[in-house]
Amino acid sequence: MAIGPDTKGVYTIAPTPFEADGKIDWESLDSMVDFYERCGVDGMTILGIMGEAPKLDAGESLEIVKRIVARTRLPVIVGVSAPGFAAMRSLARASIEVGAQGVMIAPPPALRTDDQIVTYFRNASEAVGEDVPFVLQDYPLTLSVVMTPVVIRRIVTDNPACFMLKHEDWPGLEKISALRGFQKDGSLRPLSILTGNGGLFLDFEMERGADGAMTGYSFPDMLVDVVKLSVAGERDKAHDLFDAHLPYLRYEQQPGVGLAVRKYVMMKRGAIASDAQRKPGSALSAAARQEVDYLLMRLESRVRKQAPR
Repeated sequence: MAIGPDTKGVYTIAPTPFEADGKIDWESLDSMVDFYERCGVDGMTILGIMGEAPKLDAGESLEIVKRIVARTRLPVIVGVSAPGFAAMRSLARASIEVGAQGVMIAPPPALRTDDQIVTYFRNASEAVGEDVPFVLQDYPLTLSVVMTPVVIRRIVTDNPACFMLKHEDWPGLEKISALRGFQKDGSLRPLSILTGNGGLFLDFEMERGADGAMTGYSFPDMLVDVVKLSVAGERDKAHDLFDAHLPYLRYEQQPGVGLAVRKYVMMKRGAIASDAQRKPGSALSAAARQEVDYLLMRLESRVRKQAPR
């Protein structure tokens, strides 16, 4: 499947499975891909922040790309953000050559002015090659770079290869409305908008004009269903399903421990064999695991009550 400005649905952000000693767990990488396919996602985004990309060396990163692309027919987007353009170009070009459909680029934290941000993405696109489709990652809560709707419009206008915004601002609903408003008045070309933040605002993001989600919530099947229900105009059903997940979704979204929670739940769901992170990384305490188990029990009960009889 090709990607472009009309891309819709759920592109899951995938973690990188590790063994307890920090080695990449290749068998779990395969089972994770199969898990995502069973959940009905439309694509995968790998080597992002959730994928612990900075802890991988260049060779490992490319081997992961090769393994996943060979395993699935889903479109794959590769996070290639790096301190320098040489490393970014190397991974981006190699990933496209082995079958990835696009790359994702985040701004470095040092950028402050609008002109600096716009110039950076122009240079980044030139570095990876203007024939390489790229996703603009907007994640100010972690990256400390604030991109207004006007700046995003400038970046998209300057770079024909930018086909998608990964919208991860918070609060960010008005930003989605502003960007769709630019499209209505003709000042912004078509642009896919997929949202992040663990899916925490997906219910209303869809109503504001998002095309779907690009995030790493450990129940991607819920994201898929919420997107489908929203598109079908089943507003109450979409919110009911989303609300059932909200207590656990909130817990998973905690800064600093969110990845540990996600990996633990993905392990419990059979997607990966271990919840290990490569050092440095956090781990759940026994008390935290009990809390997650309790939330999952309650989630299962809520979802079961909503199931048609």
